[in-house]
Amino acid sequence: MAFVAPKETYSGKVFEVAIGTDKPVIFGGENVLPFHSFEGNVPARPVVAFEVQDTAPGDWPETVKKAYEGVSGDPVTWAKHCQDTLGAKAIALRLIGTHPDRENRSPEEAAKTVRDVLAAIDIPLIILGSNNVEKDSAVLVAVAEAAKDKNCIIGKAQEANYKTIAAAAMANNHKLIAMSELDINLSKQLNILITQMGFDKEKLITDPMCSALGYGLEYTYSVMERIRLAALTQNDATMQQPMLGDVGMYVWKVKETQAPEADLPQWGSLAERGIAWEAATAGSLVLAGAELLIMRHPEAVKAVEKFVDELL
Repeated sequence: MAFVAPKETYSGKVFEVAIGTDKPVIFGGENVLPFHSFEGNVPARPVVAFEVQDTAPGDWPETVKKAYEGVSGDPVTWAKHCQDTLGAKAIALRLIGTHPDRENRSPEEAAKTVRDVLAAIDIPLIILGSNNVEKDSAVLVAVAEAAKDKNCIIGKAQEANYKTIAAAAMANNHKLIAMSELDINLSKQLNILITQMGFDKEKLITDPMCSALGYGLEYTYSVMERIRLAALTQNDATMQQPMLGDVGMYVWKVKETQAPEADLPQWGSLAERGIAWEAATAGSLVLAGAELLIMRHPEAVKAVEKFVDELL
């Protein structure tokens, strides 16, 4: 008698999200656990967006700065390089220069940067603030208006500023990232608050925050896993949004991606170590349920895309 593998069935489904206009990409839409295509429908692969910043990344380690040598001084040139040379499917523009402790650029300057980048690329754009709650409230309103009807993702909306940012995203026809701090109940609460404003629950992306390998990744994994199980097994519409893993910003600040080989020769090649650290972190998050990743090093992106190919 032939063995028939048991299959799980789920009552819920992750919302499918499309971003961009000229060359749109789609992620989400699955009705099974990550990569369980043998049990149900997995219509789209996870999307990896290349991170670009509005200022030269002086605080990035040399390993990843070197990958963008000659282009990272200008966000338009950098974004074009990611699209045309590296084959990026999406760009994540982080407006770090607007942070009060950095260049403290104005909302108007940020809006101009967004318009210039949008004019230079035809792949989808994710527009991120500097993670300063007060400044983001002004900056993200301005950039949402500057990118009106371009079907971008705006982020990140947090408990302290979600009303302003969600209203701007809604008025200008964008998707929205809702970020909470590694707690499934906080994540659910924020999604509820945003949808109570009239924002379409199918245009939200959940960012439960993430951690780098060796720095709490297991906890991140468990939170993401619980969110995805709530979406599928409980058919909870407040948990059925695709999830974001903002990988690069967490990985490239940890010791393992920066410690010189001369200080820790037993750790091996610094360049290979950093790339592996980002790829391993990102690979773990897609297994946990992340459908959208923001990454930095091109070689780490290649490794993750190959990993996804094998799983699919």
